[in-house]
Amino acid sequence: MNDEWRDRTPVSGGTQDDGGGAGPVQIAISLGAIAIALALGFVFARNAVTSTLLFLLILLGLVMAHEAAHFFTAKAFGVTVHEFGFGFPPRAWGKRVGETVYTLNWLPIGGFVRLEGEEADTGPRAFQSKPAWQRGIVLVSGAAVNLVLPVLLFTIALMVPHEVPEGRAMITGVLPGSPAAEAGLQAQDTILRVGGRDATNILEASRFVRLNQGTTVPITVRRGGAEVTIPVFARWAPPKGEGPTGISIAPVATGPGGAPFTKRVALPPLAAAPAATRMTADTMILARNEVIGWFKGAGGPQFAGPVGIAQTTGEVARSSETAAGAVAPLLELAALLSINLGIMNLLPLPMLDGGRVFFLLVEVARGGKRIAPEREAFVHLVGFIAFMALAVIITFADIGRLLGGGSLIR
Repeated sequence: MNDEWRDRTPVSGGTQDDGGGAGPVQIAISLGAIAIALALGFVFARNAVTSTLLFLLILLGLVMAHEAAHFFTAKAFGVTVHEFGFGFPPRAWGKRVGETVYTLNWLPIGGFVRLEGEEADTGPRAFQSKPAWQRGIVLVSGAAVNLVLPVLLFTIALMVPHEVPEGRAMITGVLPGSPAAEAGLQAQDTILRVGGRDATNILEASRFVRLNQGTTVPITVRRGGAEVTIPVFARWAPPKGEGPTGISIAPVATGPGGAPFTKRVALPPLAAAPAATRMTADTMILARNEVIGWFKGAGGPQFAGPVGIAQTTGEVARSSETAAGAVAPLLELAALLSINLGIMNLLPLPMLDGGRVFFLLVEVARGGKRIAPEREAFVHLVGFIAFMALAVIITFADIGRLLGGGSLIR
């Protein structure tokens, strides 16, 4: 909705191609230019092109799921939907079906829906004529879908055969003065459970500790032949190079060169679905803890723009020796991006859905009296300009890191 581009011009007439699009010759020339550019890219920069295409496919899928939620909830409440756009203008093609024009646009970096009366009450089927609770549902539906979609993505990822580390985590060092040292954890302890959850490998042991930051978490270890449960405080802002508890861990057994052993697993659907739900909830908690950590002194956020995310997508895709092996990691990355998109859109910032919800809540608090539409539009315009400026800065930073050989995942 308001976080994407929208054409304010009313849609008129037509049953097939609804105007505003390019002609056949222009389309043919454009498609030919794109084909040539892709061919040259595959010859001279194959990895970059592959990464970009994968990133665009993932991003478009997530954004269109977001916009579809706005579309269907608006339709359910009787709001006229003038246009459902795939990609951003200029328009390449459009077809009217009923009252809605479905369009394909030349910039494949998002999507949008255009509703009747988004800024002012222009009739019984205008967005602004609907009760506040209906408008609220339409506004938050996109973010809600982005927060629920990861359950499906994680479920499929867990059902696809994928590699996971094998072997529990063994404590290899305890830093003096750290919470772990004060609690009595020792080197050579093998971690069995963290916060009551079975930690079957080093990734789970680390994740479970971070899920409990800011609290004293019981860690059950095997010491000698006995199990010992020790309460350890997980810090919000550990010193640089240290974790929340101040321990270093490694797999109990490793292969040549110290690399952890891995095993190939694939869960059945009935086991994958609840595990995926838990993974989604864990990811949201980790995101919350990350934000809290910024305010507790754990450092600032690490931003990434389209270039950085495309680079990461390519690295994830190439991390497996086979194309099939890359499916699960890519689905997990898509789930993480979906959660980020959902959370970001709920923030009460201008231009985002959360910003629109903020104005809606102000309206409710004022007994139904709206802030002047032109003032709200100006606030969102300022937010859009600030967002685009930030995107440019982040993109230049991503390009600089890429040219310098840096990575977001190493």
